[in-house]
Amino acid sequence: MSVTDARDDFAELVNRVAYGKDRVIVSRRGRELAAIVPVSDVALLELLDDELDLMAARAALADPANSEALDWKDVRGELD
Repeated sequence: MSVTDARDDFAELVNRVAYGKDRVIVSRRGRELAAIVPVSDVALLELLDDELDLMAARAALADPANSEALDWKDVRGELD
């Protein structure tokens, strides 16, 4: 769906996604820009992302020699 069509029919689009559980890709000039998805899809994506982070952390803890250790001072400097 084009950005223009999505904007013109936004209320209908939200209803399709929220109640019909549709997933809509929004594009401009044929290039996909974004997706409008049900909240349940976002929750699932966040859960999967958390699981991937957890798996990476467990792998790093299981084999510290093969993980990229970061110096705390460097990390702290990046956060400031």
